[in-house]
Amino acid sequence: MRRILLALVFASATLAPAQLGTVPQQTLDCVKVLLAQERSWNAGDIEGFLTGYKDSPETIFVSRGVHKGFAELADNYRRSYPTKAAMGTLSFSDFDVKQLDENFAVVLGRFHLERKKQDGGNAEGVFSLVMEKTEGGWKIVVDHTT
Repeated sequence: MRRILLALVFASATLAPAQLGTVPQQTLDCVKVLLAQERSWNAGDIEGFLTGYKDSPETIFVSRGVHKGFAELADNYRRSYPTKAAMGTLSFSDFDVKQLDENFAVVLGRFHLERKKQDGGNAEGVFSLVMEKTEGGWKIVVDHTT
């Protein structure tokens, strides 16, 4: 909960003073999905992390190639991060949410993955996501991570 509050304060602080307190609910909801993913990841819960993605054959993940479909995306995550040690500690930062309309948003941000060298070492980079508002809440439908 503390982490969610800090992220929301950070998101509010990046806005012009006249906009403080007027962060759209859609923006907050998108950030909450990513923070829930971060919590699941750091608990070693890959399945919980995956709930942030739309379970659809149309979901796309771009990183060292284009991967189509939730099933392939999930298999790749499970194969690449088979243990809690391999998963390490994930943190997201620098969120920039752009609402496209009431059902779609683009989210930019940074990630940092901290792991022991024998578990793959540290990694960091940027991501751009397209999120869709579904019956189950906001879900990632396109993930481009570098």
